[in-house]
Amino acid sequence: MRSRQRRAQRRRSIAVIAGAAVLSCAVVAAVVVPLAREHRQQSQAAAAAARGIDGVQTFPGLSREHVTSAVSYPQVLPVGGDHAPVWTNCGAYEQSVPATQGVHSLEHGAVWIGYRPDLDRAQVQELTALAQANSYVLLSPVADLPSPISLSAWGVQLNLDDAADPRLIAFIRRYQQGPQTPEPGAPCTGGAGAVA
Repeated sequence: MRSRQRRAQRRRSIAVIAGAAVLSCAVVAAVVVPLAREHRQQSQAAAAAARGIDGVQTFPGLSREHVTSAVSYPQVLPVGGDHAPVWTNCGAYEQSVPATQGVHSLEHGAVWIGYRPDLDRAQVQELTALAQANSYVLLSPVADLPSPISLSAWGVQLNLDDAADPRLIAFIRRYQQGPQTPEPGAPCTGGAGAVA
């Protein structure tokens, strides 16, 4: 009888150990696989940003004066120039933001993502999540864009047809607080606007 109890005890111990091992493997896989996928995506985006991004236009020699008057920008989503003394807080907006305040945000190192107001809601949600995950991204609808999505940083711009385009992430990585930023480290909070 004792022998049977010992065998039963061993079987229970083996079952508990095997169950714990399977559970541990499942937990490790649930953590490691997403982290590895995210690391791979970040590495790909960083590599793309480092080698240059197809379609990026540059606009050198932009003025940087603070003005209180209206400014007419040559690009529908501005890339820089004279601007308001107060910037727009970075974040996602459901309404358009004043261009002169958005340009001031660019001067502080923000990437401004503009999208056509009729852009598919799923793409807007994807862009919103991206803006919320990056402290120097400004997102807003902009009428009359040359493409469904436009990205501007100080002196550079990229026009895209779809939020899934990998150049979007590469642009943010390269130009958010990038080397073209006139005032890197300046805040993108404490300005104007309430983020949606």
